[in-house]
Amino acid sequence: LRLPSAARSAPSPCHASEPSGRMAQVRTQRASGQPTTSSTSRRQVPFAALIGCSFAAVALAAPSRPSQASSGKYPVEGAESIMAKKAHGTCVASPQDSIRYGASGEKANNIACYNRVYAERAGYFLQTSWLKDVREAGVTTYYDVVTGKPLFRAPVGRSFDDFERESKVHGWPSFRDEEVVWENVRSIGDGETVSVDGTHLGHNLPDGKGNRYCINLVSIAGNPV
Repeated sequence: LRLPSAARSAPSPCHASEPSGRMAQVRTQRASGQPTTSSTSRRQVPFAALIGCSFAAVALAAPSRPSQASSGKYPVEGAESIMAKKAHGTCVASPQDSIRYGASGEKANNIACYNRVYAERAGYFLQTSWLKDVREAGVTTYYDVVTGKPLFRAPVGRSFDDFERESKVHGWPSFRDEEVVWENVRSIGDGETVSVDGTHLGHNLPDGKGNRYCINLVSIAGNPV
């Protein structure tokens, strides 16, 4: 089993449009809201399905703590209360009016603020200007689409080519422990990765190298404030 290549043209089995399995059921029960029908039916994929499709995540993650790296230092754990209902879904406000990389504001709203189950479709970032915009920038800081707080800086400890290659293989911008701004990022329970202000970012799917944070581009396409 493997995660789909971002270069494929047809949806893979990992792009199921409905959450399945116990993990998805638990997340659905605790979610504060759901994405709109149009973005859920065809453009988003439950991360529960990805975990089922990812051999690395299943084989290497500890059964009781799937998000915990062997070192134990990361990820920094957060309380479930971070994702309690707020002014705008789980977010403290609506996403910024104008976001980076030509990413979709509607998709950002659905995924970042009214969702804990779904993700933008694998390879979505290839439809944006993201890679072109950051390729020559050296280390790029990625900001919360709602609050504008820094969340990730990449690449750190590796080349941009390595960062790009890994992101394309897995289908989402993929960050490592040293690339996370832990002051503003937390991991909850089953590996859900969120901002300290309640913005849903993605999930931690560890592999043989350690923690790997597969993050929705729309959630980190904010501007600094």
